[in-house]
Amino acid sequence: MTQETLTIENKTGIHARPASIFVQTATKFKSKVQLQAKGKTIDAKSILMIMSMGLVKGTEITIIADGPDEAEAVKALTDLVASKFGEE
Repeated sequence: MTQETLTIENKTGIHARPASIFVQTATKFKSKVQLQAKGKTIDAKSILMIMSMGLVKGTEITIIADGPDEAEAVKALTDLVASKFGEE
């Protein structure tokens, strides 16, 4: 299992467009990918689950992947969040 904790930095948080990009990226990997925030752990390949979290700027999230390409999955998703989803 590989995991990385980071803080959401983009002004609008993870709304529909970033959530969609996040899910599209997560589904490229064979590994089970989860997102942990606000005391909950959800399936990072489900846009409904991500939207239901209400992830705003300043929220600390942990990306967790478990499987054959877990390191690549965590890196790709961490880079995506760190890039502020190309919004700023």
